[in-house]
Amino acid sequence: MKETYTPAEVQRGRLLIVVAAVLWSTSGAFTKILTRPTPLDLDQPLEGFAWSGHVFPVQIAFYRALFASLMFGLFLRPRDVQFGSRFTFGLLLLMGACFACMNITFVSAQALGTAANAILLQYSAPLWMVLASITLLGEPSDRRNTIMLAFGMLGIGIIVASGWTEGDVSVMAIGLLSGFFYACVVLCLRSLRALPSHWLTFWNHAVSALVLVPVVIGLAPPSFGQLGLLFLFGVVQMSAAYWLMARGLRTVSPQEAGAITLLEPLLNPLWTYLISGETPETATFVGGGVILAALAWRYWPRASTP
Repeated sequence: MKETYTPAEVQRGRLLIVVAAVLWSTSGAFTKILTRPTPLDLDQPLEGFAWSGHVFPVQIAFYRALFASLMFGLFLRPRDVQFGSRFTFGLLLLMGACFACMNITFVSAQALGTAANAILLQYSAPLWMVLASITLLGEPSDRRNTIMLAFGMLGIGIIVASGWTEGDVSVMAIGLLSGFFYACVVLCLRSLRALPSHWLTFWNHAVSALVLVPVVIGLAPPSFGQLGLLFLFGVVQMSAAYWLMARGLRTVSPQEAGAITLLEPLLNPLWTYLISGETPETATFVGGGVILAALAWRYWPRASTP
């Protein structure tokens, strides 16, 4: 029997997802504060302390995942920790590895290039999922998926072509990889949906932090101010946003939630501009507009689905 909710409950769910999308959209601003000159001066080592150093993308990815996993761990119950069969455990390991790769590639793309390009290229994930469904799973593609795929690839081509002429091909490739690994994580989550969602979320962030320990252990640790911002990055931008999304999904369909979260790639460049003055290229607006239009057309709720 399908559950019904009052209009007030549905509106509250939508509001929670809007707030989650807004929090997620601040990732570019957090990254730029730690890697570019801003009024906060948190891109520089702590003056007078030799142990303090610049914050590298790999450190941002590590501490972001670490603090998020610690926060998720506070609400994890012993009975939620499930590994299942050998196949399930193998999928957990694969998903954790893909999440770690997604984390580091996304943060690196934002730190090394423009935040707008990074977030838009990560939103290529639905395109990768459609391609995987068709080529690997043998699922037929419907009209909406085919049109989304065609226009989404066109938008990516516009952004990448711009980067090609400006010599930012490697950064573009990192951004596309983040979208690819994001798609892999979603496909794994779909296969592991029988396990508690908060356990899977904790697992992803904990594994992502754990695999980066050998890399960050040889780097100079962040200053007190940098560490405080990284704490907010993990707890507020990641943990709080995931919690709000989970609460909102109780009364809002995944399809509508997906449409609402398109606020993230729209707001991400805005916060980044206000923090660091970074302005996206014209090709980013054009290509990004095509990608977002394709995604909105595919996932916007409709009365009936073809």
